[in-house]
Amino acid sequence: MGGTGVVLAIEGGQNHMSFFKQYILHPRSVGAVKASSKHLAEKMIEDVNFNEAENIIEIGAGTGAFTEKLVNAKQEETRLLIFEINDEFFKLLQKKYKNIHNVYVIHDTAEHMSRQMKKHKISKADYIISGLPFASLPREVSVRILKECRRNLKMGGSFITFQYTRLKIPFLRHFFRRISIKKEYKNIPPAYILNCKN
Repeated sequence: MGGTGVVLAIEGGQNHMSFFKQYILHPRSVGAVKASSKHLAEKMIEDVNFNEAENIIEIGAGTGAFTEKLVNAKQEETRLLIFEINDEFFKLLQKKYKNIHNVYVIHDTAEHMSRQMKKHKISKADYIISGLPFASLPREVSVRILKECRRNLKMGGSFITFQYTRLKIPFLRHFFRRISIKKEYKNIPPAYILNCKN
């Protein structure tokens, strides 16, 4: 597997404190008291074919647990769009990744995915990786985001997300016909990884 050759260190303690603070301030949009574990991050990207992916989108990046894995594993020519609406998380991500080739940190909601993709001259995404808490987001927001994800995935592409329970799987089936499920126990709390396809 080729990559950018970039190795980025996580400022672990600082990130966890920032994550907890933002959860207290914005519990519905942050959705967890602690950032995702490296074990969950590894499982979230293990089905991504980095050798062939041209465009990858990450939504709800938070403090960047998945972002770091994506940046380090992607090919140099692969474009990575990172959506984060939270001000503090956006600043953190922008500081870390603003100078990396073909990585774009976007301070916007995933509801505007089509607009941002057009701006970056991207027609379809091979993969959309989501850290969004659909269990706590307002239903109408989740619907708009999932419609955007389905609309902007290429044929055969994957929308990969995780949830702490299986309760939202029937809801996700309204947007994606095929969903494969894995579980990662080495996360607080344990999480289900859902690989969704049209």
